[in-house]
Amino acid sequence: MRIGLYPGTFDPVTLGHVDIIQRAMALVDRLVIGVAINRDKGPLFNLDERVAMVQAECAEIVARTGGEIVVHPFENLLIDCARDVGAGIIIRGLRAVADFEYEFQMVGMNRALDNTVETVFLMADARRQAIASKLVKEIARLGGDVSRFVPPAVHSALKRKFA
Repeated sequence: MRIGLYPGTFDPVTLGHVDIIQRAMALVDRLVIGVAINRDKGPLFNLDERVAMVQAECAEIVARTGGEIVVHPFENLLIDCARDVGAGIIIRGLRAVADFEYEFQMVGMNRALDNTVETVFLMADARRQAIASKLVKEIARLGGDVSRFVPPAVHSALKRKFA
């Protein structure tokens, strides 16, 4: 069974994330969405909220595709999380060249820690390349419309957070 791990903070989950999740499903038998507990980032949504948002979006994808998706919070090293869930593939989304530079360093470090886990990069759909959770939160905080960037339930959650 091919198991892939798609890690991130998902604060909040965006349509870019959903795009990568849907396309990753074609590569693996089971996709684990690793929701990172990153205290240094000071997330807008707490862990339970982020997990619930990702689960809700993944439920729709599973209903359409019949695939298997598991949402798994983690706070350890990414490579250790991959081992914990039995993933042989780490899936990362790329938006721009700047993403690649950072990801290239991460792949090198992960390969040094465990060279049996491969990393696969998926380019975000052209319509989704500019979407970043950080920018979505900033636009929402300042009263802008983020409905084009996030699923409807996430849009509602952002409105509640910044009401």
